[in-house]
Amino acid sequence: MSAPDAAPLVRAVDLAKRFEVSAPWLDRVLGGRPRQWLQAVDGVSFEIERGRTLALVGESGCGKSTVARLLVGLYQPTRGQLVFDGQDAQAAYAGPQDRARALRRRIQMIFQDPYASLNPRWRVEDIVAEPLRVHGLGADDEERRERVGQLLASVGLNAADGSKYPHQFSGGQRQRISIARAIATAPDFLVCDEPTSALDVSVQAQVLNLMKDLQRARGLTYLFISHNLAVVRHVSDSVGVMYLGRLVELAPREAIFEAPRHPYTRMLLAAIPQLHATGAARTPVLGEVPNPLDPPSGCTFHPRCPQADARCRSERPALRTVGGIRIACHQVA
Repeated sequence: MSAPDAAPLVRAVDLAKRFEVSAPWLDRVLGGRPRQWLQAVDGVSFEIERGRTLALVGESGCGKSTVARLLVGLYQPTRGQLVFDGQDAQAAYAGPQDRARALRRRIQMIFQDPYASLNPRWRVEDIVAEPLRVHGLGADDEERRERVGQLLASVGLNAADGSKYPHQFSGGQRQRISIARAIATAPDFLVCDEPTSALDVSVQAQVLNLMKDLQRARGLTYLFISHNLAVVRHVSDSVGVMYLGRLVELAPREAIFEAPRHPYTRMLLAAIPQLHATGAARTPVLGEVPNPLDPPSGCTFHPRCPQADARCRSERPALRTVGGIRIACHQVA
């Protein structure tokens, strides 16, 4: 058990979220159909230490973004607990407004699409100053304007850019504006939902390096959501691999990339092009992600797994610790 001074900043315990996706009531009555539920996240548990980065990876639809929204309070979990710096985050989000606001000041989010996450009718100085106004930071407009200039400078833009509108910037510059807005309240924890997926590769590197610089300078803790394993290798300290709403492997970055244990993790890594293996055949990711409304029995990965046996088809594996990593697989001893 960790010592008190080494307690993780963020701890998720058995987090789950389901959404109702039923047809309209009248259609259900006339067709005799029951209500239908989608289990987007199903029992996810992890910890993130202060100043560290946990990356969540997996194919589209595996529940990564739902986990992100649970952490920042945009969704309430169906089951489970979220602990932030020793306090029950769910109770804080649902409690008195001042308590919820104090928590939201410490937890911020960077969204995936820099073209959609910035209000096109607002000037950049208003966009970045919004969290300062909401949280009552800065004595007056002049002080907030000065603070906005400092924030823009910290992400590689000019204070004069505050008078411009988002459409006057490139995608990478817009994401820098989003980052400036996210760090405006001096948060401890940033949830980054695929923050570079909409950017060109060269711009991705610039934004990722900026985020690492900010982490070192401000002691930030990150949850980094991505489907790009090359990006994850660059930014993460530990990696969680998700499949159909569940964690199937959770390990330090080196263990994931040098010695992956779960068949799904190995399949994802085998599909990455290698510079030193130019011309070599790549192993495709086999099969399709099952319908989440009707997931397979047992291990949900078994229809695509080359190692699956009868036990895999009937019994769902629990996430257990094996050799210093956490893995949900019957085939790993």
